[in-house]
This record gives sequence, C-alpha cells and structure tokens, in this order.
Amino acid sequence: MTANEPNVPRVPMLGEEEARVIGKEIGVPSTMSGLNVFRIMSRHPTLAGVVAKQLAMLLYRGNMLDDRLRELIIMRIGWRTGAMYEWTQHWPVALRVGLTEDETLAVRDPEKATCLGAAERAVITATDDVLDNGSISEESWQACAEYLSTNEERLELVVAICNWNTFSILLKSLKIPLEDGIEAWPPDGVPSPAADQI
Repeated sequence: MTANEPNVPRVPMLGEEEARVIGKEIGVPSTMSGLNVFRIMSRHPTLAGVVAKQLAMLLYRGNMLDDRLRELIIMRIGWRTGAMYEWTQHWPVALRVGLTEDETLAVRDPEKATCLGAAERAVITATDDVLDNGSISEESWQACAEYLSTNEERLELVVAICNWNTFSILLKSLKIPLEDGIEAWPPDGVPSPAADQI
C-alpha cells in the first residue's frame, strides 16, 4: 500500500512507544501522545508540542468555556466537515462531560432537535456561521454573549471553533486513521454526509 491509497496516512505513523517518548520530551499529555494523530504529528516534535499545548489548554488546563458547549462545537464541526476521527474521538468525551447521547446526536440536525437549550443552540449557530462564512455573525455573537458572560469565555468560543475546524482539516488532509478496535461514527455508525472514505 502507498500513501495515495484510502485508509493509509499521508505521513507514516511512529510506533506508539516512540511517540510517547517524544511526547514526554515535548510536553504532550500522556492521554494524547499515543493517539494516532500524535503518532503522526510527533514526526515534527516542535509542531506537535505547540498543537498539544493549545489542545490541552482548551480541553483541561485553564479553559473557561463550559465543557459541554465546547464538545457541542467539536461534534458539530466533526459532523459538518465529515471528520470521522474528530467525531469518533470526541463522542466519549462529550458523554463524559455531561452531554446525553440525544444532545450530542442533535448536532447532526440542530434545527429539528428538541433537547437543546438556547445556549447550546447559540454556540452551534456560531459554529455554523464560521463554517459557512468564515466569521460569527453579529446576531450569533449577541446570542452567545447572553450565556457567555466573560470576555475569556467569548475568546475561547472563537478559538475553539477555529481550533477544531483547523483540526478537522488536519485530520482529513493527513488521513489520520482511527486507533485499532475503535468503531467509526458512534453510536450508530452513521457517517456524516460530508465524510470521506477514510
């Protein structure tokens, strides 16, 4: 197989142990360093360290944005962009931070969802604004501002949308495969209409 074939990463993965050693040297959290994405990113240790530091901050090292809202942003981006790895990896994270399966699945079609509150709808709409137009509209900004009372939360909203949109591009462009034994598109295996063949 070559890197031009489906399901083959465009940059070869390091062995898991080698990636973990590099990850420890450059400050990649141990929860991330063995993942396939960092087994590839660690071929450029400086870049991997920068990416990991931003992810760690947004996920659990000083983040201000509500975890549930962040995960809805990530899941919406994963669904809209067809980023299988992003959706699949963050499905259990979304449930761990308190989203229900119904709330998480609602990002597939939020307009029809009855389980989302106004804050959840506001951040999903802001996410769609960025995906569709490259910027959050004034109307969406004001809707989010009703629930995100601090400047720090509002800044993280924008950075989270940008970060995981960038990450979806990275994952798809590098053809990052799922870890062995992980089923794609949980909980039901239904892929995004935007999904590639990887």
